[in-house]
Amino acid sequence: MDEKEVKTEETVEVAEETVVETEKAEETVEVAEETPAEVEETKEEAKAEETEAPVKKLRGSKAKGAARKRKIETVEPVESEWKEQVVQISRVTKVVKGGKKLSFRAIVIVGNKKGQVGMGVAKAAEVIVAIQKAIADGRKNLITVPIFKTTIPHQITGTSGAGSVVLKPASQGTGVIAGGAVRSVLELAGYENILSKSLGSKSPLNAAGATLDALKNLKSFSDVAKKRGISLKQMLS
Repeated sequence: MDEKEVKTEETVEVAEETVVETEKAEETVEVAEETPAEVEETKEEAKAEETEAPVKKLRGSKAKGAARKRKIETVEPVESEWKEQVVQISRVTKVVKGGKKLSFRAIVIVGNKKGQVGMGVAKAAEVIVAIQKAIADGRKNLITVPIFKTTIPHQITGTSGAGSVVLKPASQGTGVIAGGAVRSVLELAGYENILSKSLGSKSPLNAAGATLDALKNLKSFSDVAKKRGISLKQMLS
């Protein structure tokens, strides 16, 4: 009887072990079945995060670019109505104790094309400094000239040193008939139709000075009418 009881207990234990093993096997199968789906879900989540990250970066970069553009737009400089034109840059020397001093002379015409023009002359050891000083000198020496229908009111002759310039009014469509320094002065003064002839010295300094002298001595129709004591219509009729 004892042997039979021992055998039955052993069989029961074996049966219990087999049941436990089968349960573990089923659990492992369930885990094996669930893991691929979870792996796929984790992969999809990782891909979604990777795609969202560059979008956020791009949005951030676009925002930065827009901010930069706004800054650039706000910092845009305002264009000045004054315009400068360099007529001549020459190298000059001055004899001093111990040798020669080299410098540059710049001639610049400054104007706003609305009846104001001037000439500046300056010297400096460097070309850029000489031009800057000449521009400042030109703005100090501005003159106001009369403009009658894009041309001058009457014929006039101007002189400066050994040079002289003759200016004549012209009809619409003629253009600026001039060259060199004379053309620069007339264009920056605001004339669109005019005839000119340079006589005597061909130096740019003398030509520009003679042109400014002629423009300075011009008289408008209104001023002449006031001196004569008549109306502008009576004088022009």
